[in-house]
Amino acid sequence: MPTLHWSQTLSVGVPLIDEHHRDFVARLGRVEGADDAALLEAWRELIDVIAAHFALEERWMREARFAQAAAHGLQHQMVLRVLRDAERDGDAGNLTLVRQMARELATWFPLHLNGMDAAFARHLRSTGRPASPLHGGACAPA
Repeated sequence: MPTLHWSQTLSVGVPLIDEHHRDFVARLGRVEGADDAALLEAWRELIDVIAAHFALEERWMREARFAQAAAHGLQHQMVLRVLRDAERDGDAGNLTLVRQMARELATWFPLHLNGMDAAFARHLRSTGRPASPLHGGACAPA
C-alpha cells in the first residue's frame, strides 16, 4: 500500500511541476506495491524519472535565475546518490533496503516540496512566470 498519496497539499501551484510530482507519487506507489520480482525494475524506473525531473528542474531554476538553485541542486544530487546506492544494494539481493528507501523517499518528498520546491514556485510567481514558467520537458525518460 502506498505511503504517499497525491493531494492538493502537495501542490506548489505551478501546473507543470505539479504534474511531474503527481507522476512521482504514482511511480513511488508502484515501487511500494511491487512484489520482489518487479521491485528493482520499478525502482530503476523511479530513479530514471527522478533524475530526469531533477535535471529539468535545475535547468528551469537557472533560466529563472533562482538564487537558491545551487543549494536545491545539491540536495537533488545527494538524494540521487542515496537512491542509486540502494539500487546497488538491491542488485546484491538486499530488497529490504530498497523498500526502506522507498518509505524514506515518501517521508523526504513532502519536506523537500514544502521547503525548496515551494520557494522556487514563489520565485516564479514573483517574477510573473507562474502559468507557464517553464517550457518543454517531459519528466518521463524516453
